[in-house]
Amino acid sequence: MARHWASVGEAGFIGGIRLLVGIYKAFGRWPFRLVLYPVMTWFMLSHRIARRASREYLARLHTVSGGSTPAPTLLNTLRHFAAFGETVLDKLLVWRGDLDDTPIERDGGDVMQRLIDAGHGGVIMTAHIGNFEMLRKLGENRRGIRLNILVHTKHAERFNRLLRETNPDAQIRLIQVTEISAATAVMLAERVAAGEFVVIAGDRVPVSNTPDTVGAPFLGTPALFPTGPYVLASVFKCPLVALVASRRGASFHITVRVLAERVVLPRADRRSEIARLAASYAALLEAECLAAPLQWFNFYPFWSEQ
Repeated sequence: MARHWASVGEAGFIGGIRLLVGIYKAFGRWPFRLVLYPVMTWFMLSHRIARRASREYLARLHTVSGGSTPAPTLLNTLRHFAAFGETVLDKLLVWRGDLDDTPIERDGGDVMQRLIDAGHGGVIMTAHIGNFEMLRKLGENRRGIRLNILVHTKHAERFNRLLRETNPDAQIRLIQVTEISAATAVMLAERVAAGEFVVIAGDRVPVSNTPDTVGAPFLGTPALFPTGPYVLASVFKCPLVALVASRRGASFHITVRVLAERVVLPRADRRSEIARLAASYAALLEAECLAAPLQWFNFYPFWSEQ
C-alpha cells in the first residue's frame, strides 16, 4: 500500500534549504545554484519514494505530451528537485521583496478583480505548482483581496518558521487544519460572506483515515482528488476559482479560471457534479504541467494513493 503524502518527511530538506538561503543572502543567486545541485542530489538519492514519484510523473507527462516534455531520466529528476529548491527560495524572496520587479503574466486575472469589485468572496483552489507565495504577496499588496489559506499543520510549521527567519515582519493569514471541523466551517463561511477568499489545495488527498475523494483523469490515468473544495464552495454558496502561479523562464505566470459561479450539488447526484468539477480542475492542472513541466511538486505516489 502506498504511503500517504503526509508521511513523507521533509525535515532534512528544510535543513538543506536553510543552508541554501544562507548562501543566497551572503553571495547571491549563482553561488546558491552552484550549491543547490549537490544538496538536491543528496536529497534525491536519499529519498527513494520522492525520487520514484518524480520519475513516474515525468514519465506520464512525457507520454501525454508526445515526447515534448523532459524524459523520465535521472538527470531530469534531479532538475525537477532543483526546480523545487529554486521555488522554495522564491517563496522566501517574495517576502523579502526581492522579486517585486519580476514580470508577471496573467491569464484570466480580471476574474478576481470582478469578484472583488462585486464584493463577492469565494473558494480559490490552488495546486502544488510553482510559487503560491507570489499569490499570497499579491493578496497582501493588492487592495481588496483578503486570503484565508488552509494548510496542513505538520508541513506548514517548518516552512513558516523558515519564512519568519527570512522576514520576521511577514504577515501571513494561515489557518492550520488537518480536518475542517464544524466550527472552522462556520468561521470560514463568515469570512466568505464578508467578501474574503478561502484558499485550499485541490491536488492532495486529505490527511484522514477515511478521506473523501473523487476520481478524475489526470495525465492519462484516473487519480484521486479531494472533494473538500467543492463541498466547501457549495456550503458557502459562492464562486469556485482555480488559480495557479508558476515560474516560466524569467517571469511568473498566473492562471485564473472560474470553475463555477456558484457550486450547487444536487442531493440526488452530488458525486456526479463533484466529479465533473474535479475533471475540469484536473484538466487545468494537466495544462499547467504541460506548460511548465518541472513545476509540479507532489513528490509522493500520486496515482497510487488509494
